[in-house]
Amino acid sequence: MAGEDTTSSFLEAPALAPLSPDSLTPDYLKQTAQRIIDATWAAGLPQWSWGEGVYLLAEVRYHETVEEKISARLLDWYSGRGAITSGHINNVAPGAAASRIHARGLMDSSEIISSLEKWVMDPNSATRAANGAVEHWPGGVWADTCYMMGTFLLNHGVGTKNVSYIEFIGDQLVAHIELLQNPTTKLFAHGSHKGETLWNYWGRGNAWMSLSAVEFLDACEVLGIKPKSVELVKKVLREQLLALIPLLPEYGIWDVLVDHQVENKGVLEASATAGFGAAMIRAIRHFPDLKKELSQVGTKAIAASLTYVDSSGVLTRTSAGTVLQLIPFGYSVIRSDRMQLWGQGLALNAISVMLDPDKNFVAINN
Repeated sequence: MAGEDTTSSFLEAPALAPLSPDSLTPDYLKQTAQRIIDATWAAGLPQWSWGEGVYLLAEVRYHETVEEKISARLLDWYSGRGAITSGHINNVAPGAAASRIHARGLMDSSEIISSLEKWVMDPNSATRAANGAVEHWPGGVWADTCYMMGTFLLNHGVGTKNVSYIEFIGDQLVAHIELLQNPTTKLFAHGSHKGETLWNYWGRGNAWMSLSAVEFLDACEVLGIKPKSVELVKKVLREQLLALIPLLPEYGIWDVLVDHQVENKGVLEASATAGFGAAMIRAIRHFPDLKKELSQVGTKAIAASLTYVDSSGVLTRTSAGTVLQLIPFGYSVIRSDRMQLWGQGLALNAISVMLDPDKNFVAINN
């Protein structure tokens, strides 16, 4: 590309020396998790939106993993809300934790769940692309949608044993794969605009896809089903994870665009790295033949990402809320000056995975 802007790449600070994977002891992980949780609530969860949704699901699962009660402040965050008018697919994300809390009998979230469910399943509100993919914005299909919508419907489907929602998300993954996966690189574009895919391999977008695929496969396992979409999703997830491994630098943090694109080479992104690490560890149950490779790389990535949790409990080196960009340089905005809720959630999610690598995180145990 002519006129590339390599400013961010040249000015980027060198990577921190990563934590040793051996340092990820249960005590260290729990202490780090508590710092993350306390810092997040101290900063506040002000909106009903995707950042809050990513974080809340991660905290619920952390409490489940360490067999603690769901915190009162988390339950209070949901209480009294009643029916929710989503308004945007991102705003479906808080429904995932609400579904788990409801399924465990800890709170009546039925109004919230029902309103989100109706909004998502109505093509007049959650619009569809020509191939059936739920659009992130009218005219645009993004990788983000699979996680923000998928975690809600998958957890709701498992909690109610409604197979149709699991099948729906499988079909959505297939539709998004059709539009966003590059058949050569096996990586995912962040999104498409008016039918044209923009081939920027954004790290967190790829992490949303890998985590969504694992979530779907785990849900199928819990309910003992095998929708027609399972084999393709497994194949694509395997290809994507294997494509990511050689792109991981020695210091353990993927670039914000994972393919080392020249404008963003060396621009580190910790939240995507935490997401990839968690996806790799969770994927082992589905790819036992890749156990050694996925365990080694996934653990390395999680250790490196947790290196960027500062003393106050904030995951630094997290890209800002990122809309679809026309050019690679647009993805270079990294925030270390203020908390990003999705980063907090992805870091906490990775900690839970390390504490119990064999856990099926979609299963709901009362």
